[in-house]
Amino acid sequence: MRSPLIVAGTPGTFSYAGVGNIVAIAAELAKSWNHPLAVHLDHHEKLADIKMKVAAGVRSVMIDGSHFPFADNIALVKSVVDYCHRYDVSVEAELGRLGGQEDDLIVDGKDALYTHPEQAREFVEKTGIDSLAIAIGTAHGLYAAEPKLDFERLTEIRQRVDVPLVLHGASGLPTRDITRAISLGICKVNVATELKIAFSGALKNYLTQHAEASDPRHYMIPAKAAMKEVVRKVIADCGCEGKL
Repeated sequence: MRSPLIVAGTPGTFSYAGVGNIVAIAAELAKSWNHPLAVHLDHHEKLADIKMKVAAGVRSVMIDGSHFPFADNIALVKSVVDYCHRYDVSVEAELGRLGGQEDDLIVDGKDALYTHPEQAREFVEKTGIDSLAIAIGTAHGLYAAEPKLDFERLTEIRQRVDVPLVLHGASGLPTRDITRAISLGICKVNVATELKIAFSGALKNYLTQHAEASDPRHYMIPAKAAMKEVVRKVIADCGCEGKL
């Protein structure tokens, strides 16, 4: 589809697969496809962990201090920015908190907080981040009902900051909401749960129909194909097709 791609992983993802393996595979794929492919650290919380992965070749990170008070969040993010910019590594940070669950990150709905537009301006100015993840009504995981995004808040944030804005928790959002969010300033859209559901659903279906199956080379085919279709849809929804 000739679209640039960002492959993001939580700390749990990198622990499972190995940061060196992920970086090496991504580099080889980008070279063989002649295609931009970035490896990104998603929802990392510790500078020491980020330092280790930057040393391994990662060039895009998200430091998540959104669970800290505002001033402490700024201090943590600024320390990561100061380190990463020495190595030409871009830094994303989050202001506000999304509810739901992603890997080991769990935020109760009552603790979810929307991003305050004026705080967003101060946060960007004091930290020097390259992109800002905002909370406007999305959540990690599956939605029990269709979410109501606060597009007015998004507009107010966009008017106050000049860095790219990031939308987490986009799995399950209607295409119209994704399109509108992008038109109002969202530059990066994160999708994870949809990929996992497509993959595991196809895998379960195959094994149900082929109870005797034992060769991963066979039952991984429909699982990967299902996930690939989700990626195609997200790329189309975001208007990224043919951007290379």
